[in-house]
Amino acid sequence: MRKIDVEALCAEKGLRITEQRRIIARVLSEAEDHPDVESVHARASAIDPGISIATVYRTVRLFEEAGILERHDFGDGRARYEAAAEAHHDHLIDVETGKVIEFVDADLEALQKRIAEKLGFRLVDHRMELYGVSLDRTD
Repeated sequence: MRKIDVEALCAEKGLRITEQRRIIARVLSEAEDHPDVESVHARASAIDPGISIATVYRTVRLFEEAGILERHDFGDGRARYEAAAEAHHDHLIDVETGKVIEFVDADLEALQKRIAEKLGFRLVDHRMELYGVSLDRTD
């Protein structure tokens, strides 16, 4: 997973950065997963116990509205977040563990473009989430 400086994105968008927002931005920048708000709160409050869950909810919503964060629903009933990607990628979700793997496949991208064109469209954006079970798991 690539690292994106959420605080720098906030500065680019002209958002006011309080110390608590700075901590939340750092937590999101350092995340190697796609955390939900409760996970972001746990990580941020480990740094500053004064950060409330309400502050995290408001900050995440602000960052999402500013286009800094992307929200995902990977079928587990929780909104999960990642910094808005500079380059497109797709997700493969392990339905047993919840692990999310990011990937890019040029052949798949070309196929999606061809399908859109075949149906009379120019593809302008898409989001793909694949759900699977690991073949390497021994039960």
